[in-house]
Amino acid sequence: MTQLKPELNIEDIAKPASLRQDEVHPDHWTLNFGPQHPATHTTIHLVLTLDGERVVHCDPNIGYLHSGFEKLAEHHTYDQYVTVTDRMNYLSPIANNVAWHHAVEKLLNIELTPRCKYMRTIVCELARIQDHLLCAGELGLETGAFTAFLYAFNQRETIYDLLEALCGARFTTSWTRTGGAMSDAPDGWFDYLNRFLDEELPVACDEFNRLLIRNRIFLERSVGIGVITKEEAINWGWSGPAARGSGVRRDIRKDEPYLAYDEVDFKVPIATAGDVFSRFQVRVAELQESIKIIKQCIKQMPGGPIDVAPDERVAQINKGETYGSIEGLIHHFETVMSNRGFVTPVAESYGCIEAPNGELGFLLVGDGTNVPWRCKTRGPSFIHLQSLNKLVCGHTLSEIVVSLASLNVIAAELDG
Repeated sequence: MTQLKPELNIEDIAKPASLRQDEVHPDHWTLNFGPQHPATHTTIHLVLTLDGERVVHCDPNIGYLHSGFEKLAEHHTYDQYVTVTDRMNYLSPIANNVAWHHAVEKLLNIELTPRCKYMRTIVCELARIQDHLLCAGELGLETGAFTAFLYAFNQRETIYDLLEALCGARFTTSWTRTGGAMSDAPDGWFDYLNRFLDEELPVACDEFNRLLIRNRIFLERSVGIGVITKEEAINWGWSGPAARGSGVRRDIRKDEPYLAYDEVDFKVPIATAGDVFSRFQVRVAELQESIKIIKQCIKQMPGGPIDVAPDERVAQINKGETYGSIEGLIHHFETVMSNRGFVTPVAESYGCIEAPNGELGFLLVGDGTNVPWRCKTRGPSFIHLQSLNKLVCGHTLSEIVVSLASLNVIAAELDG
């Protein structure tokens, strides 16, 4: 009598991943997933070992953008480099601007004006809304819910309009400066922002949530998929919504307050299942908290200048003085046009913020010149992508797409 082969266990499928290449089972086959694939953003290459449709091993391969962000910092002054940070997480670039100058200001021991702290807090939360909308909408798109993706993009368009009114650019903002910003909010900007927060965004979030939260296809493709436990998330160095989806109670805004976050009231959403659906839930809940933070900042917005008091090291000259006096023109030329910038002490500092996807930090080493001697970038996407093999082993090929989307890996952050 022929003995039936027992049903294959998912845990058994993943075991060959630890074998050497010459020991891989002969029935396994290799598939190149990306980089020319919409789900990998045309810049990430996954080398998959498959047993039929099941993933045995996933080896992420990065470097297709050849950005070299860290090396570029050694050839740009501290204010020039802000244009490079726009190209890192390009879904929420203004948060990258804030993170960079937060690190520079720690190196120089500069205290921001109260108004600057509140303005930067507002734009950081706008960036969080901007980023979470696209990530949640993309999860809908990857599971066939195209309508939800469109709902998310409609609201992102309004945020682009707000940023354009603030700094003149919709995408590559380059808004911050050492000790301040390139511009304060124009007349009517807060009224426009209030209308967006009161009338547009809450309604859209509610409709967007209802489109997915009870969608049977979305639930079947996200619940129990790409699971990582709290202990594993900590060991892998996860942060942000991805870590909080696994129950990690860590948020830099609460644990190491910066800007105006210690002066506003908000909660940090936590989920415990650690799957794709939990990470989606955390991001949707954070949208509501960001709305609360921005409203409080608008209500408590202090007056005064947005830039630090006149400081020959970093102060930006008023444009009126630049155009109307020879002294202002000379100051502008020396600090901006001549590539001189300002010098920093021989010291090092690490500054980080709670970016939309997690901890975004810069380690700066100053050598007494006008450019960093060394810059090390700590981007959340680089940390999260390395654990993709843990998320997808044992799942089917199609579940790689939703697992990757739930991490919201931004390829440009990988090529530091």
